[in-house]
Amino acid sequence: MIKALFLIFEPAEAWDRVANARRSLGFLLLFYLLPMVLIVAAAEGYGLMKWGRRQLDGEHVKTFTAGETATYEIAQSLAMIAVVFICAQVVKALANASYARHNFTQGFTVAACGLSPLFLVRLLDAFPAINPWLTWGVGIMLCVATLYHGLPRVMQPDPSQAFGLYFICSVVFVLVTGLERFVAFWYLIGRMPPLKEIISHFTRHL
Repeated sequence: MIKALFLIFEPAEAWDRVANARRSLGFLLLFYLLPMVLIVAAAEGYGLMKWGRRQLDGEHVKTFTAGETATYEIAQSLAMIAVVFICAQVVKALANASYARHNFTQGFTVAACGLSPLFLVRLLDAFPAINPWLTWGVGIMLCVATLYHGLPRVMQPDPSQAFGLYFICSVVFVLVTGLERFVAFWYLIGRMPPLKEIISHFTRHL
């Protein structure tokens, strides 16, 4: 989370350190991505159990049980990790469309660090008064802004293709994270009965 702040307020220097460190995929997953995911899950889970979420009819608030919260947060955490892996693969594939060849770890570095501002802002999802689409909107704008500095430093694309790569990757980040937020938000307000049934099924077996 601290690194996310540096990526927001000192993006050039922070990305230089990321690029020079050349961390392995395992290190980034275990010591960077997973801690962020767990912190966000804990914060949002606390809010779901303490304050709940206003439902679609706007007349009542659903307070989630510990079992429902645990099942939902596990599912959402896995979804967010999947989002990072998808974005990493897209970054790698698009970068490899040029003459250069990049490995998956480079794409994962861009995706994990580039999406970290979104994880940071999502801590505010713990508070039901804050619209989840607002936190997503602010978070993804910060991601797009920091990606502008990080993509060329890590992937080192050809200068003539750098902006095109940045633009397409930004669009992919917006679409993939937006889809994840859409599904999660609809579940929380009671708009996805099939997903509710699936989560209820797993909750009963906890």
